[in-house]
Amino acid sequence: MQAKTHCPFCGNPLTQKVLEGQQRLFCRQCGVPLYENPVPATCTVVVDGSRQILLVKRSVEPKSGQWCLPGGFMELGEKPEQAALRELMEETGLSGKIERLLGVTSNHSEAYHTVLMIGYLVIQFTGRLKPGDDASDAAYFHRTDLPQIAFQSHRHFIQQYF
Repeated sequence: MQAKTHCPFCGNPLTQKVLEGQQRLFCRQCGVPLYENPVPATCTVVVDGSRQILLVKRSVEPKSGQWCLPGGFMELGEKPEQAALRELMEETGLSGKIERLLGVTSNHSEAYHTVLMIGYLVIQFTGRLKPGDDASDAAYFHRTDLPQIAFQSHRHFIQQYF
């Protein structure tokens, strides 16, 4: 991840300053610290009537070719639940209803440093399964036949379900 060098508000160079007990980037021109926060993302554990879990095979980096839960980054103005259901539709063609929150965790990311992951359970859904967006395949897997899961946070949410 490339370090930030200039203020996103005024464009002046950033300096380092100890604030609130931590070394932070600081803009002398604006007089404000640059707080760096995790990037929020969501995923869904979709379970069919046979208690199989829906996974998608990634067609983009990171971890292209590996299996994961349907999910992705939240957009501005979007609620986490909306992001989860939008990503489910984009990656699988399915419309779902969130049953419950499975939990919140974080993942290290080369591109974003830290991704805040929010996982939801979906057991009611409609539509025809068809991989889309950044998924090259989509399939249901029995608990005993799960492939290697690309992201630790996705493994965590699958374990939360079972």
